[in-house]
Formats: sequence, structure tokens, C-alpha cells
Amino acid sequence: MERHLLIRRAWIAAAVVAAAALAIVFRTALPVGASRSASPSAPHESSIVPAGVRIRVEVLNATRIHGLGRRATMYLRDRGFDVVETSTTSPGRDSTLILDRSGHPDWARLAARAMGGAPVQSRPDSSHYVDVTVLIGSSWRPPAQPFYP
Repeated sequence: MERHLLIRRAWIAAAVVAAAALAIVFRTALPVGASRSASPSAPHESSIVPAGVRIRVEVLNATRIHGLGRRATMYLRDRGFDVVETSTTSPGRDSTLILDRSGHPDWARLAARAMGGAPVQSRPDSSHYVDVTVLIGSSWRPPAQPFYP
């Protein structure tokens, strides 16, 4: 009777292991030719930064809306920008402003386009090791996107 119970438990354990292995295989399997666009290293479908160009961006939340700078950071990264710093600043702003820091107005215009047509100002600053500064205003609303834990 005890041997019968051991055999039964072994079969159950084998079935659980097989089910777990199948779940892993089906979850990670991709059809031929498919790509993992949701992975962090893969470019986003709506990337607006040209291939081979690295635009370093600083995002400053100029609002009292908690987490808006982080949402803007993820939004810009999904569009191909290299956001190297996210912080808060004062005084508060109503509208978003893009600052060209490195003398590349075309890069600042790309960021402005990504942020919904925000105005661009040239304020070169060699002490900032960024190309563009994005000052988030309270009127900017991030589009719906997947949750980033």
C-alpha cells in the first residue's frame, strides 16, 4: 500500500514538472520571423530618433504632479531618446518647454515633436552633459502605455 502511494506521488510530481516545462516553452516560444519588441533592448515601433544617433536627454518635472517626470522618461525612452537624468525643478510650469543644450536644434525639435509640439529654445550649456533638457509642464498628459513596474 505504501509503495502504491509513492508511485502515485511520483506520477503527480512528474506531471507537475511537465506542465511547468510546457508553460515555459509556450510562453517563451515565438513564431518564425517574430521579434520581441517589448524587450527593453529592442527599439520601439514609434522610435523617432534616427538609427545610430544618441540624444542625451534630461527630464525635469516642473509640476506638482508626482511621477510625471518618470512617465515622460519612459515615454521618451520608448521613442529612442537616451534619458540620462530625471529630476524635479521649480518654479512650476503650465506648458512643456524643450531646451537645446548642445547646439543641435534638430535634436531638440525631435524631442519637441515627441512631446506633442512643445516650443524649443536654444540655451547652450556645456556644463550639462546632455543634448536636450525637457521641462515638463502641467498641461502635458502622457499617453496610455503599458505599466512599468
